Amino acid sequence: MSVKRLFVGNVPFRIEGDELRALFEEVAPVADFFWPTDRETGRKKGFCFVDVDEADLEAVIEAMNGKDVMGRALAVNEARPREERA
Repeated sequence: MSVKRLFVGNVPFRIEGDELRALFEEVAPVADFFWPTDRETGRKKGFCFVDVDEADLEAVIEAMNGKDVMGRALAVNEARPREERA
Protein backbone atom coordinates (compact mmCIF):
# COMPACT_ATOMS: atom_id res chain seq x y z
CA MET A 1 0.00 0.00 0.00
CA SER A 2 1.48 3.30 -1.12
CA VAL A 3 0.42 6.36 0.85
CA LYS A 4 0.10 9.81 -0.71
CA ARG A 5 -0.07 13.14 1.12
CA LEU A 6 -2.78 15.68 0.41
CA PHE A 7 -2.50 19.40 1.14
CA VAL A 8 -5.75 20.82 2.49
CA GLY A 9 -6.04 24.61 2.42
CA ASN A 10 -8.66 27.14 3.54
CA VAL A 11 -9.42 25.11 6.68
CA PRO A 12 -11.81 26.90 9.08
CA PHE A 13 -10.20 27.62 12.44
CA ARG A 14 -13.42 26.75 14.31
CA ILE A 15 -13.37 23.06 13.35
CA GLU A 16 -11.70 20.47 15.58
CA GLY A 17 -9.05 18.17 14.14
CA ASP A 18 -11.03 15.01 14.80
CA GLU A 19 -14.08 16.51 13.04
CA LEU A 20 -12.01 17.41 9.99
CA ARG A 21 -10.37 13.99 9.88
CA ALA A 22 -13.83 12.35 10.11
CA LEU A 23 -14.97 14.29 7.01
CA PHE A 24 -12.10 12.76 5.03
CA GLU A 25 -12.73 9.31 6.48
CA GLU A 26 -16.28 9.44 5.06
CA VAL A 27 -14.58 9.17 1.66
CA ALA A 28 -11.59 6.90 2.38
CA PRO A 29 -9.48 5.63 5.29
CA VAL A 30 -6.96 8.19 6.56
CA ALA A 31 -3.45 6.84 7.21
CA ASP A 32 -2.21 10.01 8.92
CA PHE A 33 -3.47 13.50 9.71
CA PHE A 34 -1.27 16.49 10.56
CA TRP A 35 -2.48 20.01 11.36
CA PRO A 36 0.50 22.29 12.10
CA THR A 37 0.37 25.07 14.65
CA ASP A 38 2.00 28.49 14.63
CA ARG A 39 5.20 28.42 16.71
CA GLU A 40 4.56 31.80 18.28
CA THR A 41 0.83 31.71 19.03
CA GLY A 42 0.15 27.97 19.22
CA ARG A 43 -2.89 28.56 17.00
CA LYS A 44 -3.74 26.04 14.28
CA LYS A 45 -2.69 27.11 10.80
CA GLY A 46 -5.20 27.47 7.97
CA PHE A 47 -4.01 24.28 6.30
CA CYS A 48 -3.36 20.65 7.15
CA PHE A 49 -2.07 17.43 5.59
CA VAL A 50 -4.02 14.20 5.12
CA ASP A 51 -2.36 10.93 4.08
CA VAL A 52 -4.47 8.44 2.13
CA ASP A 53 -3.82 5.31 0.09
CA GLU A 54 -2.68 6.10 -3.44
CA ALA A 55 -5.68 4.16 -4.83
CA ASP A 56 -8.05 6.55 -3.01
CA LEU A 57 -6.21 9.76 -3.90
CA GLU A 58 -8.32 10.93 -6.84
CA ALA A 59 -11.63 10.02 -5.16
CA VAL A 60 -10.70 12.02 -2.05
CA ILE A 61 -9.58 15.05 -4.08
CA GLU A 62 -12.76 14.93 -6.15
CA ALA A 63 -15.03 14.61 -3.10
CA MET A 64 -13.28 17.12 -0.84
CA ASN A 65 -11.89 19.86 -3.12
CA GLY A 66 -14.34 22.76 -2.95
CA LYS A 67 -16.40 21.11 -0.18
CA ASP A 68 -18.05 23.71 2.03
CA VAL A 69 -16.98 23.30 5.66
CA MET A 70 -18.31 25.94 8.06
CA GLY A 71 -18.69 28.43 5.21
CA ARG A 72 -15.26 27.87 3.69
CA ALA A 73 -14.49 25.90 0.52
CA LEU A 74 -11.64 23.47 1.16
CA ALA A 75 -8.78 23.49 -1.34
CA VAL A 76 -7.50 19.90 -1.65
CA ASN A 77 -4.69 18.69 -3.90
CA GLU A 78 -1.70 16.39 -3.83
CA ALA A 79 1.01 17.88 -1.64
CA ARG A 80 4.22 18.97 -3.33
CA PRO A 81 7.61 18.39 -1.71
CA ARG A 82 8.61 21.11 0.71
CA GLU A 83 10.76 23.79 -0.92
CA GLU A 84 14.07 24.62 0.64
CA ARG A 85 14.13 28.01 2.34
CA ALA A 86 16.95 30.41 1.56
